[in-house]
Amino acid sequence: FFFRVFFSFCYAPIAMLAHHHQQQPLKLQALGRGRCSSHYSRARSFSCRRSSSILAASSQAASASEKSADSKNTSSKKEYLTPYSSFADQNQVTCVLGSQWGDEGKGKLVDVLAQTYDVVCRCQGGANAGHTIYDDDGKKFALHLVPSGILNQNAMNVIGNGVVVHLPSLFKELDTLAEQGVPYEGRLLLSDRAHLLFTLHMVMDGAGEEKRGGDQIGTTRRGIGPAYSAKTSRSGLRVCDLLSGDKEAFVSRYMRLVEDAEKRFPDAVDVDAMKADVDTYLDLIPRVQEIVADTVTYVNDAYDSGKRILLEGANATLLDIDFGTYPYVTSSNPSLGGMCTGLGLAPSKASQCVVGVVKAYLTRVGAGPFPTELDGEIADFLREKGGEYGTTTGRPRRIGWLDVVALRYTVQINGFTELNVTKLDVLDECEEVKICTGYRLKGEETGTFPASATDLELCEPVYESMPGWNTDTTKCKSYDDLPAEARAYIERMEELSGCSVRWIGVGPGRDAMVWKN
Repeated sequence: FFFRVFFSFCYAPIAMLAHHHQQQPLKLQALGRGRCSSHYSRARSFSCRRSSSILAASSQAASASEKSADSKNTSSKKEYLTPYSSFADQNQVTCVLGSQWGDEGKGKLVDVLAQTYDVVCRCQGGANAGHTIYDDDGKKFALHLVPSGILNQNAMNVIGNGVVVHLPSLFKELDTLAEQGVPYEGRLLLSDRAHLLFTLHMVMDGAGEEKRGGDQIGTTRRGIGPAYSAKTSRSGLRVCDLLSGDKEAFVSRYMRLVEDAEKRFPDAVDVDAMKADVDTYLDLIPRVQEIVADTVTYVNDAYDSGKRILLEGANATLLDIDFGTYPYVTSSNPSLGGMCTGLGLAPSKASQCVVGVVKAYLTRVGAGPFPTELDGEIADFLREKGGEYGTTTGRPRRIGWLDVVALRYTVQINGFTELNVTKLDVLDECEEVKICTGYRLKGEETGTFPASATDLELCEPVYESMPGWNTDTTKCKSYDDLPAEARAYIERMEELSGCSVRWIGVGPGRDAMVWKN
């Protein structure tokens, strides 16, 4: 008798709790786990102290709710998502990367794929990367630090350890999304290992550009380079440092950064203003505690449990610190390797499906070599029709024809399994389209991408001309709907790059995507 009483009051609730825990989506499990220290355990994490009756009731309610939601989601699922669901079923981990100099339109594909993936991750870069995406109603959202999966109410969004995070900008972006009807509570995790970016880094970025004079790189002046410099010099501060509970130590390390910066840029660094900035970070601790997590553990647990994971690259391969047009590059690795080191996901897992996003023409923001760059009427026309102005800076983008020498190079580096061609519709009114198939450098023709930015600046493009299609492609729903000339352009791109095209963007909306099987 006493044993049965003991069992009823002690073991049964534990068993029900375990059952309840196993039934919850992994994103809910992560809310209360994997913390850098006890000082920032999440206030909203699920408690294990609930009574057995409440647990049983909530488990039954959750089960009923999930069934109802599943039925509702199935009945209301947009028709255009059907092939994406099949794609996600075949690829547990998909990585989407830029194959050019950024601004290829990665956010749109990530946003659409995110409707069928469970976890969407940013792995590198910072607020210098901007993605413009649209919901089913055509509403526009400009994202900078937040992963594009935020519009999917069922997806968990992860900002990985490889991202440098300016916390005031992050929370401003989140507040703006909330005002637009996109809540983030319970759907965003920030790595406790991510490095912090301060206003100090922005000041240093701007001062460093001015110091270069006529040799400016053309950075966004968002402080990305100085933040990564602090990281690699082992003097940076991370999210877990902010939440360690030792504010005095945090402020002391921060002030050392300020003192070093003042020595380099005495006319630019206002010490008193920088002191005030650290107080802003301390004030944000409660908000940071709500979203912080051990994302390395979370993502790998998600993988092990069969969750579908989407990795969202920022910037692009030709801006990679190792493989890009150095020194006119970003400060991180926006190639496949950066996805692994910036998230803690093994290469064998992250490389299952690697999608390269390539614009049907080419753009670049900032300084640096650009062999196929155009000017004059055609450049102005493509810039205006394509809306080629930076999401983050508003700067007009430089315009050029498609360069498959560069595309082949990025295919080699990343091992793209397929391509997503974007903005094909921008070329609809062109009488002729051109593809750069090689370079002429110092009197010799070459098909390889030079390591030296100086040599690339000297390269003259070797073009192959193809007839335009003079047809509106924005209404096309299948590959066969595309004009023959547009299909020929796509197929020539495949032939020259050595990589197949799966998707073709013909407009800004989610459903404006043609599948090429």
